[in-house]
Amino acid sequence: MFFEGFTLEHREANGQRIRMRRGGSGPPLLLLHGNPQTHAMWHKLAPTLARRFTVIAPDIRGYGFSAKPPAMPDSAGMAKRAMAQDLAALMTDLGHERFTVVSHDRGARVAHRLALDHPARVERLCTMDIIPTLAHFERTTMEFALGYYHWFFLAQPHDKPERMILRDVEDWFDLHTSREPKDRSFFHPEARADYLAALREEGTVRSICEDYRAAVGIDLEHDRASRAAGQKVQCPLLALWGAKGSISKWYEPLAIWRDYASGEVTGGGVNSGHYLAEEAPEEVLIWLGRFLS
Repeated sequence: MFFEGFTLEHREANGQRIRMRRGGSGPPLLLLHGNPQTHAMWHKLAPTLARRFTVIAPDIRGYGFSAKPPAMPDSAGMAKRAMAQDLAALMTDLGHERFTVVSHDRGARVAHRLALDHPARVERLCTMDIIPTLAHFERTTMEFALGYYHWFFLAQPHDKPERMILRDVEDWFDLHTSREPKDRSFFHPEARADYLAALREEGTVRSICEDYRAAVGIDLEHDRASRAAGQKVQCPLLALWGAKGSISKWYEPLAIWRDYASGEVTGGGVNSGHYLAEEAPEEVLIWLGRFLS
């Protein structure tokens, strides 16, 4: 069953309409998805986690079927700070003052900002297949620029990348999600259908591009200001990455995260590509079981 035992609902948070799934009981656990996906990416993990936790899996602002802010000159509508504020407000509305966050890809960048801006709220943080955005840009090489070329393509001025993507959204999705070779059967059919339906929703592709435009502008301003102020992730941090991907080929992820965190940092590679939760869910659950115990 797809998200068996979970409700699918919409809530208002920080003035934004948020689509989310919720299930289970126990301590609150917030799951944040990446690009170009929706909360559906957690379908293999959420039911197991719901045996121990109250699991909340939203579509983050701009993605899925949540609110889509308009394009802005500084892309502030998709700044990670604004996205993190949505989630802090959502969890408050649901009655959870402190919670754990498990996150992937762009959602992990939102989670990083959430832990910096709301340190009293985040009890534990797991990031998947990222290092901090600022660390990426300060280490940019030809390998990074070619391997993550989409960072630079999607950050081009509105609405050049949008027009190119919207000519064939499904083809772009298949190309974009093929960092490591995969066919259309890789994603669960209900998850894939949700991803594609969301991409065809008015404003989603624009919001994705605004997300990446924010990453090269306003997000870096916030990140540099946080570093200058000595702000670091205070809670325990678990950093996972796909061993078949590029993160551990280009960087020493744990060493980098320790520069950005004052608490304990643990983690390692998972036998997967970029999409850890969908390709190697059993291994991810083992890591999470240790970290969340």
